Amino acid sequence: MAERRRLPKWLKKRLPSGPEAARTRRLVEELGLATVCESAKCPNIWECYARRVATFMILGETCTRGCRFCGVPQGTPGPPDPDEPRRVAEAVKRLGLRHAVITSVTRDDLDDGGAAHFAATIEAVRAANPETTIEVLTPDFRGSREALRRVLDTEPTVFNHNVETVPRLYPSVRPSADYARSLDVLRAARALRPGTLTKSGLMVGLGETRDEVEAVLADLRAAGVAVVTIGQYLQPTKQHLPVAAFIAPEVFCDYEARADELGFAAAFCGPFVRSSYHAAEVLARSGPPTTA
Repeated sequence: MAERRRLPKWLKKRLPSGPEAARTRRLVEELGLATVCESAKCPNIWECYARRVATFMILGETCTRGCRFCGVPQGTPGPPDPDEPRRVAEAVKRLGLRHAVITSVTRDDLDDGGAAHFAATIEAVRAANPETTIEVLTPDFRGSREALRRVLDTEPTVFNHNVETVPRLYPSVRPSADYARSLDVLRAARALRPGTLTKSGLMVGLGETRDEVEAVLADLRAAGVAVVTIGQYLQPTKQHLPVAAFIAPEVFCDYEARADELGFAAAFCGPFVRSSYHAAEVLARSGPPTTA
């Protein structure tokens, strides 16, 4: 595997000071929960924890797929924990979250891909925190409309499913996924629940071209996606795909401008951007979904 590249100055950030980050981590551990912040080795983890924000990862900490960009371990997961929805709801309450983001590992071993567990978690969070808006970041459920409908019937505020990269790179980056299927999931979510804001995101720096990124933006908008995020890929470990390029901040500005031209309700693009980074603020910028 190629040696890791040295980080440019715009990808170096100062760690926050103060006790809040440690308190957030202790709360997550106390409740026996997983966060994608830790499992995926997110560079923003301590900033978010210091703001008492975390993205909860349900259905275990082992993924049935082996995407070559992702730090979440791949293997054979255990059965879903029926008490997990209650504990996520308790964490949301104790952190005082006004916007909760819930994601999961991919569970191709389950008949419904984990959709019922997603639904149970949404319902538990809403029951304990009726004023909190809820965003879900789901896998593709292998394209199952029934599974997708099960999640959407609980009426999350935001439905997020990431395309992650450009279609040409799927065989090397997401060998078990399918670009057209991901677009179809987003299109179907828009059709099944027009009142839910749809969102997607991708990483850059994997070897894509600017034209390819702009083509993905056009595809997402055509699928009815309202909110898009674009961030810099960072290699989680030496066993993962190396970074092909560090994308300059001005290029992210160009992508955001192009997204605005295409009519997205909100676009959040930058080196440290991730799907759930400042998700509450992105939602506030988005406004209600439109019928366009």
